[in-house]
Amino acid sequence: MTGRGKGGKVKGKSKSRSSRAGLQFPVGRIHRLLRRGNYAERIGAGAPVYLAAVIEYLTAEVLELAGNAARDNKKTRIIPRHLQLAIRNDEELSKFLKGVTIAQGGVLPNIQASLLPKKTELKASKKD
Repeated sequence: MTGRGKGGKVKGKSKSRSSRAGLQFPVGRIHRLLRRGNYAERIGAGAPVYLAAVIEYLTAEVLELAGNAARDNKKTRIIPRHLQLAIRNDEELSKFLKGVTIAQGGVLPNIQASLLPKKTELKASKKD
């Protein structure tokens, strides 16, 4: 007898919960933070997976828009200004991050219509 009991199954290499869920964000770390944060007495097994997926999606969305903003400015590196432009030009992200200040982000370019030079009738009168 081998002494392994019934079945004799040998466990394979352990897989992280992130890789099982197909995520890049750390499910185990988020679970630990949820437990330590006193958000609830009990934390379900699916809660950190769901939260990691949501955070990963939001991050990917912001980074894609910021990458587009960097490319529009002919830059290869994303800086806080690109993040600011990406977030404030997207309606949903702007609403979601309304109270957030991004350091070194600047403001959106915006000139009030009343400050623009008035269009005169000079061109119309020259044609006559």
